[in-house]
Amino acid sequence: MAPVTHLLLMINAILFVLEGVFGEGFVSTFSLWPLGPDFEWWQILTSAFLHGNLVHLATNMFGLWMFGRDVESLLGSRRFLRLYLLSAVTASLTQLIVTTAAGANIPTLGASGAVFGVLGAFALLYPRRMIILLIPPIPLPARVFVFLYALFELTSGVLGTQAGVAHFAHLGGLIGGVLIVWRWR
Repeated sequence: MAPVTHLLLMINAILFVLEGVFGEGFVSTFSLWPLGPDFEWWQILTSAFLHGNLVHLATNMFGLWMFGRDVESLLGSRRFLRLYLLSAVTASLTQLIVTTAAGANIPTLGASGAVFGVLGAFALLYPRRMIILLIPPIPLPARVFVFLYALFELTSGVLGTQAGVAHFAHLGGLIGGVLIVWRWR
């Protein structure tokens, strides 16, 4: 059992429903805005529980379910929750730095940064565990998979190849998760 993983899955799903009920004002209030008139301190955490659409939610929750259960079972529920939340914070802070430096005024939302923190923790805790890519179906050790994924995120972020994707938030969450687990070891 991984009670915190399941709780996080439920909270994200419930908040997605609430996004539909309360509309754009709700999403705008709790999304992460760059430093400026729309920024509020709580957005650093609340933005990690909102999602732009059902595919965005499903993708993040699949990653949380796939890797969170094993990480939680090894770290324990309390530490896993701290890992998840601190990874969300490091993702948001990284995104704030990037969007503010770029002069962007677009909000960010999604659990991706926190999930990347869990993925980084998974790679440290289970470095030789095989992960099979879907397309193409290539088995890779977790540490290689995460390294390549981080390289992809960095390249995509620098080149700006996928508009609307917070690549630097992903990297911030990943680095946060890795540093937290290193500290705990």
